[in-house]
Amino acid sequence: MRIRALTLDLDDTLWPVLPALERADRELDAYLRQHYPDVARAWPIPAMRVLRAQVAAERTDLAHDFTAQRHITMQRAFAACGIAEAPLEALWEIYFTARNSVELYADSLPALERITAHRPVASLTNGNADLDLIGIRAHFTHHICARDTGTAKPDRLIFTTAAERLGVIPSEILHVGDDPELDVVGAREAGLRTAWINRARHPWPGLLGPAPDLDLPDMSALADWLDAHPATR
Repeated sequence: MRIRALTLDLDDTLWPVLPALERADRELDAYLRQHYPDVARAWPIPAMRVLRAQVAAERTDLAHDFTAQRHITMQRAFAACGIAEAPLEALWEIYFTARNSVELYADSLPALERITAHRPVASLTNGNADLDLIGIRAHFTHHICARDTGTAKPDRLIFTTAAERLGVIPSEILHVGDDPELDVVGAREAGLRTAWINRARHPWPGLLGPAPDLDLPDMSALADWLDAHPATR
């Protein structure tokens, strides 16, 4: 297959996201305990997570916008404590900064440097990863996120939007990601080629249809494959 460009998932593909999300919850809780102790007592981290899940379940129209979901969560938490106006900007800055304090997998940055020296890469994410805060913006020609496009993976629109921005037909784009359904199935249905970053070496879940074009243990293996298959072939 000829690959002229890539779209690349971020969370759990280039770094493990759970440690950053847990850190963000802790730092937000610490801020609340210092400045809004009544809210902190009423909404400890487990309760806040339950509330956030309730908001997500109720507001399916915001499935593409985690930021809006979190804002609504904080507004409800504060309102339940008799505070009409939550300090959303301050709360979001604390959360967003901590959420983007990620630690890349050891293979990610060297592989990115190799890959982006020869092909354009667009990040493609449902989440709130910020390439500037993380320090990897220079490796991407475009950043496409669900909040901006109004639709989330696995919807085909987010993939076709990326193809349009890259100026490459879908069949010559390789989408790379860790999630079998969101990344592999979504990209395949939109006409892209697919690479599954399968660090745990799980078997492909056959119920999701054909296996990905590439099943790789890490980003280094992806860079090796691309080196062996130049775009000019």
